[in-house]
Amino acid sequence: MVDYHASNNQSSTSGVQTYMEQENDWDRDLLLDPAWEKQQRKTFTAWCNSHLRKAGTQIENIEEDFRDGLKLMLLLEVISGERLTKPERGKMRVHKINNVNKALGFIASKGVKLVSIGAEEIVDGNAKMTLGMIWTIILRFAIQDISVEETSAKEGLLLWCQRKTAPYKNVNVQNFHISWKDGLAFNALIHRHRPDLIDYDSLRKDDPVTNLNNAFEVAEKHLDIPKMLDADDIVGTLRPDEKAIMTYVSCFYHAFSGAQKAETAANRICKVLAVNQENEQMMEDYEKLASDLLEWINRTIPWLENRTPEKTVKDLQAKQEDFRDYRCVHKPPKVQEKCQLEISFNTLQTKLRLSNRPAFMPSEGRMVSDINGAWHTLEGAEKGYEEWILSEIRRLERLEHLAEKFHQKAAIHESWTDGKEAMLTQKDYETSTLAEVKALLKKHEAFESDLAAHQDRVEQIAAIAQELNQLDYYDAPSVNARCQKICEQWDILGALTQKRKESLERTEKQLESIDELYLEYAKRAAPFNNWMEGAMEDLQDMFIVHNIVEIQDLITAHEQFKSTLSEANMEREAIQSIQAQVQKIAQSNGIKLSGANPYTTITPESIDSKWERAMAMVPQRDNALQEELNKQKSNDTLRATFATQANAVGAYIKDKMEEIGRISIEMNGTLEDQLTNLKDYQTTIMSFMPEINKLEGYHQLIQEALIFDNQYTKYTMEHLRVGWEQLLTTIARTINEVENQILTRDAKGISQEQLYEYRASFNHFDKDHTGSLMAEEFKACLISLGYDVENNKQGDAEFARIMGIVDPNASGAVTFQAFIDFMSTETTDTDTADQVIASFKILAGDKNYITAEELRRELPPDQAEYCIARMAPYTGPDAAPGALDYMSFSTALYGESDL
Repeated sequence: MVDYHASNNQSSTSGVQTYMEQENDWDRDLLLDPAWEKQQRKTFTAWCNSHLRKAGTQIENIEEDFRDGLKLMLLLEVISGERLTKPERGKMRVHKINNVNKALGFIASKGVKLVSIGAEEIVDGNAKMTLGMIWTIILRFAIQDISVEETSAKEGLLLWCQRKTAPYKNVNVQNFHISWKDGLAFNALIHRHRPDLIDYDSLRKDDPVTNLNNAFEVAEKHLDIPKMLDADDIVGTLRPDEKAIMTYVSCFYHAFSGAQKAETAANRICKVLAVNQENEQMMEDYEKLASDLLEWINRTIPWLENRTPEKTVKDLQAKQEDFRDYRCVHKPPKVQEKCQLEISFNTLQTKLRLSNRPAFMPSEGRMVSDINGAWHTLEGAEKGYEEWILSEIRRLERLEHLAEKFHQKAAIHESWTDGKEAMLTQKDYETSTLAEVKALLKKHEAFESDLAAHQDRVEQIAAIAQELNQLDYYDAPSVNARCQKICEQWDILGALTQKRKESLERTEKQLESIDELYLEYAKRAAPFNNWMEGAMEDLQDMFIVHNIVEIQDLITAHEQFKSTLSEANMEREAIQSIQAQVQKIAQSNGIKLSGANPYTTITPESIDSKWERAMAMVPQRDNALQEELNKQKSNDTLRATFATQANAVGAYIKDKMEEIGRISIEMNGTLEDQLTNLKDYQTTIMSFMPEINKLEGYHQLIQEALIFDNQYTKYTMEHLRVGWEQLLTTIARTINEVENQILTRDAKGISQEQLYEYRASFNHFDKDHTGSLMAEEFKACLISLGYDVENNKQGDAEFARIMGIVDPNASGAVTFQAFIDFMSTETTDTDTADQVIASFKILAGDKNYITAEELRRELPPDQAEYCIARMAPYTGPDAAPGALDYMSFSTALYGESDL
């Protein structure tokens, strides 16, 4: 049964007085009609017991059991929810009269005028007066507070019955007597609210007893409405008692109105829980996205920080290709994920503010600032990795060049030293003639000259080997071994040379004649031959240049070399003329030459052959230098092409960054128009993407051409990539701010005109167009909107309170989002923890706790289980088995305590 406490305390005294005066004009003689009196006795007794059973008692005889006033006072306490003065426990008549008077006085205090009803009549067991008194109580506490469409009491109850039964055939409620006689009206009321309990179509109007018994039994079994009348009493009476019917029907009204309140309460709770579940899902999504992004960043940084050197340029270029694939394929989706993460975080915080929930604090290490910090570290590692790759390419190119140069010089030296050790160790002079010995000595002198000339090459070989070691050449051990062998062999040659010289000089006194011409030939041919070998080395030498100036310097040096060729050719002809003189003298004097020049192995044929090879290398060197000059000119053109595109892209990004800054401050039109314009603007910006891709293509060509500088532009590809990403992020954030304003407007019910007023006020005082107001600017804005924050004690306190709301971190600046949140909070209402607690209390039947069974009965399954899993056990003094604490759960929803 429904308690009447709350409604009784809110009733109007004047309304009660007016209605009760009308109802007290009842025909008391008719009350003694046997049929009506029987109906009233049964109905009033059942009605009283439906309330007295809450106190653990009941009555059997209505005029006898109220005579001592004790149960009458108890009845009034139960239905009013108030405590009456302590009753007297004596058995004397005076005690009973006093108790009844206390009850009648309480009734009168509720604005009810009791006409012709005295305590003595009740104590004497006057059935007429006792029934009249009970009817008065029923009117006041069960019927009077019924209100439907500005009608109350009897008219309100009648109108409620008419509204509820209007759709049902054969039901026409016009009063509280004969309209209920066939039982269909009772069944219609039950079916309207609980169609699962009544099969209305099976009922027949010509079977009233069955209809009435069906309604009374269903009401007693399923609606907790006790059976107050017998079907035979109603059917057997020409005109059923109006007061008995009204009493019975009022119980249906209160039973179903309570169900409606429970439904409303359940809907409120469902709404609150739905918001909470949605927010929790968004939190889980944020945590997963943040975790995945951090995992990718933490997995990528070690790869970018890996500085394991490669052995060849080809291997390092493979790494460079992997890095380019990372830049173009793997990183862009992660940039989008990072932007989406910030947007999701801002949207979630806005929803939490709008639903009066505490701000979302991600788990440790997953804040937006943590993501930005990790991203900054990633970009630093990315920049360092790119610089390292380029420096490593230069180093390996240098190493490969030096290694090739080392092996080339080593091969020439080893070719020269081949057989020299055997030559220096032979003792041919012991069996030679004096002339032959002199020839051997001269030949040895020429060899010493040649040896001295090769000293420079040996030093060059050692210097190159040392530089390869310093640059950490991967094949340094084999280089060192070869260099060590050359140096040891060189020392041996030096010692052997000295030893042979000493041996020849010991026999020099015995040698007299020597062919001066052969000697002169040998002396001039050896350095010239060495010069030619050096020239051929230089003509075959590899070169690396990075710009036009360097190649032009090489061309200039080559031209200077060519200018010395005529002088060198004269020397060659002079040397050849010596050999010609030898031949002429031999022919003239009939001398038969024994063989080749005894003083040198360099023949005129070898000199001419080397000269021809050297002369053939000159145009080849010319072509190589010209090709390199053309390559550097092409590279310079590529620099200029990249610079032109880079300058255009850089200017575009700068202009669009400034333009989006103006747009975010000077937006006009509705929020939807602003959002549409911003998205169109975003589409326009994205249409510029082909220009970025074109620039990336130029940049790839520059890297493939190993171009490391560009004097035509101040922009680098890294600079422009960062600027482009910042531009895309800025427009995405601006769109997100407008979406959050739309969300705020829709959730708070703010009109477009109010938003215009707020935006106009905010922009008016944002003089520097920074998008935020300093404290004094914000105070002026509040004053313009009608807030009393003038410079006085009360105004300063109010301004401090408002600043605590809009600037909780005391940064000294107020953003437009914080301003709009504050204004929307000031002008709208939201669910509170107290409202949710009140709703749970209704579902719990006014108890301080609720059970799992009640939650499953009143709420949808998923939300019922959500509450059961999070509600702590109730530990109050009135706790029952399985009791759950809905109060702490409700406050936790709004951040007032831990769940």
